[in-house]
Amino acid sequence: MASNTDREMILADFQACTGIENIDEAITLLEQNNWDLLAAINGVIPQENGILQSEYSSETTQNPVFGPSALPNTSASIASSSSSSGSAFRPVVPSRQVVERLSRMLDFKVEYRDKTADVVLEDSCTVGDIKQILENELQVPSSKMLLKGWKSGDVEDATVLRTLHLPKHNNLYVLTPDLPLPSMSSQSSSQQESLNQNYMLIITHREVKREYNLQFSGNCTIQEVKRNVYDLTSIPVRHQVWEGWPPSAQSDSMTLASSGLNFPCHRLTVGRRTSPVQTREQSDECTDIHMISDSDGDDFEDATEFGVDDGEIFGMSPALRKSPMMPENAENEADALLQFTAEFSSRYGECHPVFFIGSLEASFQEAFYGKARDRKLLAIYLHHDESVLTNVFCSQMLCAETIVSYLSQNFITWAWDMTREANRARFLTLCTRHFGSVVAQTIRTQKTDQFPLFLIIMGKRSSNEVLNVIQGNTSVDELMMRLISAMEIFSAQQQEDIKDEDEREARENVKREQDEAYRLSLEADRAKREAQEREMAEQYRLEQIKKEQEQEREAIRLSLEQSLPPEPPEEQSEPLSKLRIRAPSGEFIERRFLSSNPLQVVFNFVASKGFPFQEYKLLSTFPRRDITQLDPSRTLMDLKLYPQETLFLEAKE
Repeated sequence: MASNTDREMILADFQACTGIENIDEAITLLEQNNWDLLAAINGVIPQENGILQSEYSSETTQNPVFGPSALPNTSASIASSSSSSGSAFRPVVPSRQVVERLSRMLDFKVEYRDKTADVVLEDSCTVGDIKQILENELQVPSSKMLLKGWKSGDVEDATVLRTLHLPKHNNLYVLTPDLPLPSMSSQSSSQQESLNQNYMLIITHREVKREYNLQFSGNCTIQEVKRNVYDLTSIPVRHQVWEGWPPSAQSDSMTLASSGLNFPCHRLTVGRRTSPVQTREQSDECTDIHMISDSDGDDFEDATEFGVDDGEIFGMSPALRKSPMMPENAENEADALLQFTAEFSSRYGECHPVFFIGSLEASFQEAFYGKARDRKLLAIYLHHDESVLTNVFCSQMLCAETIVSYLSQNFITWAWDMTREANRARFLTLCTRHFGSVVAQTIRTQKTDQFPLFLIIMGKRSSNEVLNVIQGNTSVDELMMRLISAMEIFSAQQQEDIKDEDEREARENVKREQDEAYRLSLEADRAKREAQEREMAEQYRLEQIKKEQEQEREAIRLSLEQSLPPEPPEEQSEPLSKLRIRAPSGEFIERRFLSSNPLQVVFNFVASKGFPFQEYKLLSTFPRRDITQLDPSRTLMDLKLYPQETLFLEAKE
């Protein structure tokens, strides 16, 4: 068991490492880890950075790597300003060994009149080093500067930044009382520009001793500030009692830029008017009390004069004045999100992120499982009506045009309401299934006033990774920075996925081309084979036809040969006609005929020798004439083919 002295050293080292300034909170975190410094740091820093790690190896536990300091604890801005008086511990200066091993870069946003300078330097530098940088940036002598905005009050130029235990991001402003003011024309231009500047209002709720750090644009009215405070404190505008407004702020319709507020930060105190008598006494005793809002003159004026809220008259708590964002025990996620979107629009207007209507699994499909070029990050918004930060986060951050535009271009946004216990349990079950028990346990341990939460999810090949958990106490700039940072990580992964997908598609295209070429080759071979088969079939058919024709011709020839009268002998008493016929091949065919035989007998003889008169002409030499054109019934003597004649065959054209 560590002694009190050792615990003081561990407490100091833990605060230096994590930037947690609330001693009670630091002691609670250390006690949860049995005063094990490294275990407590590893348990806090990942959550503070909004990056969840599923597990820590023993090597990491033994040799922790300290990055830039985590953001201040999310409950610091809404925690009670008074610490426990019974604490037995007090902060001590951290040991030299711990300080030297922490190399932190601090960001300072410094505003001077109408100028803003961003300064980034190590925490081993001094306040004077900041002034030297600002001297070049603002053209103001460092000796004339009063650097304001330190949480610990005024500091010396020689003060080392590390000893101030600053968070990573800081807002400061410069005063130069020894320098003359700019000309009237410059002042007018500066006043016009101040409408676009942001004012940090540090508002203390007097009854509960709680501070709220709220940012408002210079063109916002005092009435709008009071309405936002009503959302945080549940004090109706007409019952708010304020301290700290400048004397020049005479009307609720005045803008913050024209009301005379200190820039960039201004402190205010708000309380509830408890009775008319007490309100009058406070007005007489406190000269700096300004603008007790008038009553609206409704039917319940008597009740509200004594601090009774409209909802309390009917026995309703402030959380029940609004319709629920989701029905309890929402089984159908799509129907629940339709109600969520409608209720969100009715509360905060139509300018808000486009919430995906469907189950969480369907949002994964939409965001992660398309083509690599079409994939997006998944943003999960977890709403909680009982958190004091919800209305400010929704109205000023989530509904900001820059945030809405950036989310619509790069994210699929899915939402869920964690107000009802049944809905909370359902989401934690989904969270365990898809992201693991570490992420689910982290969300389970979030306090109500740390909501709403914004989870940034990136889909990977084998699992879904939670890149960031953004809590409700943030600003538009910080929210945009977190979104851009997540987008940079996603873009790097997306480029790798696109490259892999392109290579895979190229391989598939080559394979498709090879398959197509092979298919075409097969088709060409099949077509060639079919053509050959057709050619062979046609050749066979023609051969068969030719064969049949030859058989037919041979049959005709034989028939004609058999029908010829016998050749008469030379000693025949009847007159004979001796014909000598020359074939196209030069061969001579000779035969004797009776001069009384008709010419048809000669035709039949020639055809029996393979020269049908349909294909050949039978010509005489002198006089030249086509015998086949003569009347085949006439006799040879009549045609003067007697007693002998030489004829020749010629193929018809």
